[in-house]
Amino acid sequence: MRIKALALALALVLALPASGSFAQNRAAVEQQFRNWLEQTVWPRARTKGVSRGTYQAAFDGVRLNWDLPDLVPPGTKPKTSKHQRQAEFGSPGKYFNRGSLDGAISVGRQMAKRHAQALATTETRTGVPGRIILGIWGRESGYGRVNIPHNAFQVLGTKGFMSTRAPYFTDELIAALQIAQAGHAPQRAMKSSWAGALGQPQFMPSSFLKYAADGNGDGHADIWRSEADTIASIGNYLARHGWQKGRDWGFEVRVPAAVSCTLEGPDQGRRISEWEAMGITRVSGRPFPAHERRAQGFLLMPAGRHGPAFIVTPNFYVLKDYNMSDLYALFVGHVGDRIQYGSGDFAGRWGKVGGLMRSDVAVMQRSLERRGHDVGGADGLAGFKTRRSIGRWQEAAGHPATCFPEASMKSPLR
Repeated sequence: MRIKALALALALVLALPASGSFAQNRAAVEQQFRNWLEQTVWPRARTKGVSRGTYQAAFDGVRLNWDLPDLVPPGTKPKTSKHQRQAEFGSPGKYFNRGSLDGAISVGRQMAKRHAQALATTETRTGVPGRIILGIWGRESGYGRVNIPHNAFQVLGTKGFMSTRAPYFTDELIAALQIAQAGHAPQRAMKSSWAGALGQPQFMPSSFLKYAADGNGDGHADIWRSEADTIASIGNYLARHGWQKGRDWGFEVRVPAAVSCTLEGPDQGRRISEWEAMGITRVSGRPFPAHERRAQGFLLMPAGRHGPAFIVTPNFYVLKDYNMSDLYALFVGHVGDRIQYGSGDFAGRWGKVGGLMRSDVAVMQRSLERRGHDVGGADGLAGFKTRRSIGRWQEAAGHPATCFPEASMKSPLR
């Protein structure tokens, strides 16, 4: 009987689905990883000019990092979770917490003095103001003070071998090997975030190859250890993405109740003088600069009627190219202004909204899509298309538009 019981137990184990805990032995997966490096990564790297020595040094002692998120080991299926959150898309006010702002501003002012020459040189070359570069540098790596702990080859190798976006990370791994081949950083200094973003500006390797710049004239773009190279690289990235020299990123404004929040978005731009004629004014009480009044601007209300409002320029959307978040771009512009001009907090106050599960917002988005609205995809993120779609739905129902997902909407939008 005992033998039969053991046989039955073994049969049950063998019958478990591939996604079960018995699906793969980690040692076996590690060997598959080594085979993948040799059979897939090395041939591709060689065609890009990477030497065998560079390749071997990069993966010396590298093993899979099983603690990284979004992994899909061989024989398993991707996990789904309703608890997906990201600071850039959470409750808007939390993104501008006192600690994050004060730290970025106070250290940024120190860096503005310490690296004045590098900032001025980069601004002359690219047209990107030093305060904007500082805003990004501070947000990405705390001006180089935040520890960037991971071995880039381990992270990119793990994700290229077994993640939900394996092809993307495999391409980034090849790019990282090209960076190592060019000698921009010694192999041991090639550190990344858990997502594979490199150095102080947090460039993905493919972005490094396109935009990293030599700011100190030594022939390399060392974004891990050189502040001058970091500054030059951020400026070059923004300039290559279309930064318009001489224009600001935007202005905080007051939006009268008669101006609908559904007018938000980069596809509904008009001359700033036209927004002004509609009754939109700067919170500072100062007029818009004359050269800005003649140019295009866009309404931005990242919390709908529950927070500050802005008229932003095309440069705001260049900042979004760095990180696809309204709040990120707003943070960078705001911190940069406060570093240079000493301005204070936003005049508008952030309301107590947000904090919904992404799955809840996704349900609302799908409901709006069924009603004919373009929400930009049911991804659970409250982007501008979702915000204004909510406002249009509210107006169609005869209610004032607030243009932001709220818990009270979960029942009617399901």
